[in-house]
Amino acid sequence: MKAEAVVEVRPTENLEKVKKALLNVFEPDRIEVREEGDRKLVVAIGSGPKAFKKLRDAIWRQGIHDSARSILARSIAGEGLLSFSVNKQAAFVGVVSFVTEPNESPLGPIVFKVETSDVRQFLDWIAPRTYKGRIFYEGPPPD
Repeated sequence: MKAEAVVEVRPTENLEKVKKALLNVFEPDRIEVREEGDRKLVVAIGSGPKAFKKLRDAIWRQGIHDSARSILARSIAGEGLLSFSVNKQAAFVGVVSFVTEPNESPLGPIVFKVETSDVRQFLDWIAPRTYKGRIFYEGPPPD
């Protein structure tokens, strides 16, 4: 599994705080700051389940398995690809709030692109199905 997370640093934002928000929900192998025209972006690249351990832990801690699974299932962008967004301000305080509308996050979201050999396995691991509030099936970590 490979993943990329991209977040824009707006002119009124502190770069270190934006990085902290990203690192609260993602564990990258490398992180870099890019200038693209008048935009500044923080780009993080990660691989394997460890990259999403913080996001998974937050989903489990918050007990939002069902809503997370629903949003992630709708974010399937093709064979083995997912693309989803998380609210940057919520991530800063260690909370996961998925962004489902383009202007829902006023300071811009953290955008994730995930490439995996088995999307269902990823979903079963990060946000397993529940039945009456209990985990029904927890899948193994994706490759």
